[in-house]
Amino acid sequence: MFTGIIEQKAKVEEIVKDQSNVHFRLSSPFQNELKVDQSLAHNGVCLTVTNTDDNGYWVTAIDETLQRTNLNHWNVNDLINVERCMPANGRFDGHIVQGHVDCVGTVDEIHDLDGSWMIFIAHDADAGITVNKGSICVNGVSLTVVDSFPDAFSVAIIPYTWEHTNLSNLQPGDTVNLEFDILGKYLKKFSVSLQISKK
Repeated sequence: MFTGIIEQKAKVEEIVKDQSNVHFRLSSPFQNELKVDQSLAHNGVCLTVTNTDDNGYWVTAIDETLQRTNLNHWNVNDLINVERCMPANGRFDGHIVQGHVDCVGTVDEIHDLDGSWMIFIAHDADAGITVNKGSICVNGVSLTVVDSFPDAFSVAIIPYTWEHTNLSNLQPGDTVNLEFDILGKYLKKFSVSLQISKK
């Protein structure tokens, strides 16, 4: 489990296609601390470390992951938000993040607010729900929803987050990985089940 508090930005060093899979080699300031079988969130996508060496570490994305996320848009030299799993005795600084991306959203607008930034992101209305002041995970970053719409939302970015994540690299039209709040997903499922049972 993750919390959406980004530790570092990892750099994509190499991309190798292997049938329907894609292997990525990344470098990170904490790469020497990683071990095989460890799970890390990459732009919000939970991926398993498959190999480590002095040049970085490897993770593999299968076709299912590539279809549901924006990993197929990664390029060499891209900077990726990385978070290791939350330790059992760790602080819960963000919100519950599983590393299971629900859909890809599209950056609609970015506004410079002279000290902070407001980003509007559009998504498929059926993919999930947001609420004002609720939680959303964007490229692995735990954020608070400012404005909520059926098919979009906005988030405000403080300078620290802007500087220490790859959100500052976004441009209108870019895709981002979205994971909606787990509590909202269960409530939505429960609501749908109630409607079906009443028919």
